[in-house]
Amino acid sequence: MTNSVSDHAPQPRETRIVVAMSGGVDSSVVAALLKEQGYDVVGVTMQLYDHGEATHRQGACCAGRDIHDARSVAARLGIPHFVLDYESRFREKVIDDFAASYAKGETPVPCVACNQFIKFADLMETAKDLGAHALATGHYISVRDDGHGGRALYRAKDASRDQSYFLFATTREQLRMLRFPLGDYTKAEVREMARRIGLEVADKPDSQDICFVPTGRYTDVVEKLAPASVVPGEIVHLDGRVLGRHAGVIHYTIGQRRGLGLGAKVAGRDAEPLYVLRLDAAKAQVIVGPRDALETRAAKLRDVNWIGEGTLSSLPPEGLDIMARVRSTRPPAPARLIAGDDGDALVVFASSEFGVSPGQACVFYDADENDARVLGGGFIAAVEPAAMTVASKAPTLRAAERRRAP
Repeated sequence: MTNSVSDHAPQPRETRIVVAMSGGVDSSVVAALLKEQGYDVVGVTMQLYDHGEATHRQGACCAGRDIHDARSVAARLGIPHFVLDYESRFREKVIDDFAASYAKGETPVPCVACNQFIKFADLMETAKDLGAHALATGHYISVRDDGHGGRALYRAKDASRDQSYFLFATTREQLRMLRFPLGDYTKAEVREMARRIGLEVADKPDSQDICFVPTGRYTDVVEKLAPASVVPGEIVHLDGRVLGRHAGVIHYTIGQRRGLGLGAKVAGRDAEPLYVLRLDAAKAQVIVGPRDALETRAAKLRDVNWIGEGTLSSLPPEGLDIMARVRSTRPPAPARLIAGDDGDALVVFASSEFGVSPGQACVFYDADENDARVLGGGFIAAVEPAAMTVASKAPTLRAAERRRAP
C-alpha cells in the first residue's frame, strides 16, 4: 500500500499511531485497519465547539453524537480513546477568522484552517506528547516518498472523494509524520470494510455542512460573532446604476444569480440575467452584472504554501505550467504559476474561470490525472478580469507536464 505507515517506522507492534477519530466511517476504518496490521493505535477525538444545538443533527461533524460514536468504535476495537477540548483554539483560529473573512466580503474555506492550525498543528503536538510515531486521519489523499528523502502529497485514487483541495497548506515537515491510509480506496470499499469489521458506523451519512454551523446558515454565525460588520447597503450594477438595497454583503457570494432580492421588474430591465460580480464590504456594496463580467484570467494569491520540488522562489521567472483548482467542486485546469515576493504569487489561467472569489483557495497540481502530485496552493487575495490580464503571462492550453520524482 502506498500509504503504508511503516515507511519510516519500526515494526508495527513497536509503532504507536494516533488516529484522529471524528466518529465517521472513514476515520473509524483507519483505526480498524491499523489495529488489524498490528500497530499500537490510540484514538483521539477533538471537541471543537459547543455542540449543544448540533448534537443530534445529521450532516455536521465533531458534534456530541460523533464523539459518542468515536468512543464506541474505539471500545469495539479495544484501543485507548481520548476526547480533547480544543474549543478555545478552534474558536480563535477557525471560527473567528471565518466570520471576519465573510464580513470582508470574502468566501473563506474553514476546513483548510482547521487542518492547518488544529489537526496538523495542535493535534500533531498532542500525538508527539503521546509518544506517537505518526498521526493518521481518514482523509482521501495519499502521501509517498518523493525520492529525495522527503514526502510528497498526491490526489486520491477516487477523484469524487479527493480532499487535496483542503490539505494544500500541509507542510513538508508535517508530511513526515502524517499518514492517510484511505488514499487508495473508494468510499464504497471503505464502507464495505467497515461492514466486514462490524463497525456500527458503516452506513453513517457523511458530514456535509460546516461543522460549527449547526443550522446550516453561515450568516447566523457571522451575525452573532461580528454584528457590527453586517451593514445594509446598495446593490449596484456594473454600469453604476443603483438597483436596490441589501441587508449585508455576508448574504451574497461571487457568482450568485438567484436570491438577489431585486424583484422581477428590476431584474427584467437587463437583457441578461444578473450575477454577483464583487462584494465591496468597505462601501457596503454588492456589485452585479452579466455573466461575462465574471470571467477571470488571473488571480493574485497570498500565503502560498509550496511543497513541490525546490522552493517557490526558485521557479523560472516566466512561471511554471501547472494545473490549478479554484473550487473544491471544480476539476483542475491548465494555468501558469508566477512566484511573487513574501509568499505571494500570480496564477494565470489558460482559459477563463468564472466565479473566482477572494478567500477561496487555489491549489496547484503537476498533472490532471487523479493521482497527480499536489504542489501546494494559496488563498485568493484578488482577481483580475480577463481584459486586464497581461497576455504574455498566459500559459498554453496543454496540460502541465509531469514533474514527479522517480
